[in-house]
Amino acid sequence: MLKGFRDFIMRGNVIDLAVGVVIGAAFTSIVTAFSDNIINPLISTIGGAEFGFGYQIIPGNEATTLNFGALLTAIINFLLIAAVVYFFIVAPMNKLDEMQKRHRGISEDEPAPTDTELLTEIRDLLAGKNPTQAP
Repeated sequence: MLKGFRDFIMRGNVIDLAVGVVIGAAFTSIVTAFSDNIINPLISTIGGAEFGFGYQIIPGNEATTLNFGALLTAIINFLLIAAVVYFFIVAPMNKLDEMQKRHRGISEDEPAPTDTELLTEIRDLLAGKNPTQAP
């Protein structure tokens, strides 16, 4: 049981995920600082100094404030983080996978074998036959 857990941890996916989480957390603070110090002031100028980009339903009651600026900032934060993750992690990894497939001689144009073909090949291998020979 512990050997299986060790194999799972050392497989690489978990380590890659851990690195991604740490980098994501660090990058989130950068995006939050950007939003708080650049985006929020720009959003506040749209509605004016007193109004901002929100609406207070009951005047004088802060709990009834609808803050659309905070929602817009959260959406911008998400889009910025998603863009950075895609362009700096996902796209390069896809390109690397493509290059590795080309290096190993795996053609993307070649169609994947069907389930029937795979099962026939397995059956022939178990029976001791060569699947490339005619039956």
